Amino acid sequence: MILKIEFENFFSIKDRIRIDFRAANINTALARELKHNVMEWKGVPILKTVGLFGPNASGKSNILKAIVFCCRMVLDSHQYNEGKVFDFEPFKFDGWQEKPSRFLIDFVCEDVEYEYSFELTRERIISESLYHYPFGRRAKMFERKAGDKYSFGTGIMAKPSDVAINTSEKNLFLSRASSMNREFAQKLYRYFMNQFLLGLVNVNDLVVLDNFNSYKPLILKALEICDTDITDIEARTEQIPAPVVVPGQQDLSYRLIDVLRFKTFHRNQKEVMFDMDMEESNGTRKLFQILIRLLDVVRNKKSILMDEFDMGLHTRLADFILDLIHASESSQLLFTSHNTNLIDVKRLRRDQIVFVNKSEDGVTEVYSLYDFKDFRENMDAEKGYIQGRFDAVPYVDSSVESVQQLLEG
Repeated sequence: MILKIEFENFFSIKDRIRIDFRAANINTALARELKHNVMEWKGVPILKTVGLFGPNASGKSNILKAIVFCCRMVLDSHQYNEGKVFDFEPFKFDGWQEKPSRFLIDFVCEDVEYEYSFELTRERIISESLYHYPFGRRAKMFERKAGDKYSFGTGIMAKPSDVAINTSEKNLFLSRASSMNREFAQKLYRYFMNQFLLGLVNVNDLVVLDNFNSYKPLILKALEICDTDITDIEARTEQIPAPVVVPGQQDLSYRLIDVLRFKTFHRNQKEVMFDMDMEESNGTRKLFQILIRLLDVVRNKKSILMDEFDMGLHTRLADFILDLIHASESSQLLFTSHNTNLIDVKRLRRDQIVFVNKSEDGVTEVYSLYDFKDFRENMDAEKGYIQGRFDAVPYVDSSVESVQQLLEG
């Protein structure tokens, strides 16, 4: 599970931002009613969901991009060679382009807490460290400082200097250690690859088939709960032509590739087949895509990021998706949304409702409803948000008169 994530100097994010899944000390009647929104790990209450709310261009997606970048560095950086420029931009104002960017993720893997961090510029990795809490006390696994100076905890791995020698300024030590078959690094690599999922998948990709076959009865039941009249779904493999680009050749050539197609059957005429891609509504397709991913998350205690997860869905379907996570034993979801109906302390705890705003100097700011100490749970949080009480709402002069002036100009 995720405990907290921190990052700074990444696109619109200047100062350090923290996304904290450790639950605040809220002991109200409403919070107690939302007991399923929280799980416990070694006596510490952990949130199952955190929602990011705010206007367009406030930085919500940049927060998810920062987390994705951090994870992709762990998974891919062992392959990076000289000349590689890391795919991000630091904060562009006030000279911050010359400063390093920093990332930290505090997580639990196989019931042990790990704290992993690194800092880098677009050209090189500056520092990196990994600590764990095997007996409840913080202990160093390795630390890498500027100039590639390493220090290691006792008994962590065999021949750590061999890994260090083969780790360039373009590679994370953790990523390189995994590629060199060091057991502790491979365990954490598998966590980032299999347990911390970075969004949805293309349902036409063949890798989806195993999940579909495993969860088909649950998917159909969920679609029934969500008031669709789909009674059956079949998965079929089809071949389609895909263009092949040949260097120096102007004409495109094609090759056949296998894709997955889903066919649906409805309650009224069960023998009539519909094509999921062509004949079902956008909302049904989106819900199906989410269910294929999310049922794997809740069944296998995983964590997932979803940007604007409820776009195109009725608000009741958004509630259903959150209920899936909250009904699970220990899965987690970090999401962004413009759905103000979710800003409701009867649905989410105050520490689960996080506002993202951009200041006048272009800096992304993050704070939760819990930070507003004068807010009482008998107040209407959605109404307060729309009225601008929490700042993270767009101010738009959309009167007919102002729009007429724009058109006339």
